Amino acid sequence: MNTPRPSPKITRSKPRRAYWNEPTLGWYEKAFIFEILRGLGITGRVFFSNMGKWLTGRKGALTAYYPEEIRADYSPNNRGRHVLTTRPNGEVQCVACNLCATVCPAYCIEIVAAPNRAEPAHPKGPVRFEIDYSRCIFCGYCVEACPEDAIRMAKEVPTLPGFDRDDMWGKVDMLKGWQPASDPKKPYPAADAAQAAGTP
Repeated sequence: MNTPRPSPKITRSKPRRAYWNEPTLGWYEKAFIFEILRGLGITGRVFFSNMGKWLTGRKGALTAYYPEEIRADYSPNNRGRHVLTTRPNGEVQCVACNLCATVCPAYCIEIVAAPNRAEPAHPKGPVRFEIDYSRCIFCGYCVEACPEDAIRMAKEVPTLPGFDRDDMWGKVDMLKGWQPASDPKKPYPAADAAQAAGTP
């Protein structure tokens, strides 16, 4: 025996609440064609402006396909990848004073120091110098704190060693080999010259 189903309850939608600061649209806003034309005008202005920059060779108009291409309008003061400067014998200029690691706000620099008996002018050097690029914020404090001009930041954006967090460590070989710099502002004499001069 089929029992009759109850009729569905009809719910009436409540009128929308009117707010005291609700804007009222005039005929100009209701005719959206004017806003569409204004948007097309902005798009066209930007397009032809960039096209003019591209035709005249000015910056700001081209897209750089990173990492295959690098933007040509980087500021010379842009803080990019780190560089370890080297001495004439090929060793790093760093004396493992740990000032860069101390001043680093992200705590991403790790240095392990060891004595260097072969260099009287450089009695200490880093056995391990690593930068964790997954934590580095590229603030440049390490460059400002270094008293030996042993670390710099080139304007190019770094190419990370890998996509795994464990592979995002910049080690000594990478930091001094990708863009070699052997012109520190605080040069030291060679080892034999320092020994001849009687440097302790």
